Amino acid sequence: MKPPRFGAKALAEFMPEIIEEALAARGLSEASLIADWPAIVGESIARYARPIQLQWPSRATKRDPEAPIAPSTLVLRVDGAFALEAQHNAAIIVARVNAHLGWRCVEKVAFRQGPLPPLRPERRSLAAPSADAEAEAREASSAIEDEALRAALTRLGARAIDHASRQLAAARRKGD
Repeated sequence: MKPPRFGAKALAEFMPEIIEEALAARGLSEASLIADWPAIVGESIARYARPIQLQWPSRATKRDPEAPIAPSTLVLRVDGAFALEAQHNAAIIVARVNAHLGWRCVEKVAFRQGPLPPLRPERRSLAAPSADAEAEAREASSAIEDEALRAALTRLGARAIDHASRQLAAARRKGD
């Protein structure tokens, strides 16, 4: 179980309904298709191809309710230089997306060439502060009565103390 997270929260935590509505308008009813795209298709494909829409075939007004749902077409924006490679990988993309969604949702892939923004690198987790920095920060914040505020300031202070120590050590090495 994850410990409770203090500090700033991602905007997506406050707006899941709005995000899902915007994605649903583009046919992307599954937000994880966008959020987990690199994990679904792999970094090498995700770097040059991104999902922009799921196009569903039109449904007849009087269709048999027992009839299977017709699969969609996944529309990808691809970098121009990668278009041919993406076309060769279409079957792999379809298989991985369907495996992620858990059913045969996508039948084929359509490509739209255009510029792509770079993938955001995953945020690296910060190393825990040293025990000395933690103790020094705890001592400095001991007069604060509010427990949550004291804990937050202790974490911040310990990281600041460690950062200052590293900078000081680097400056000393540089001066030697």
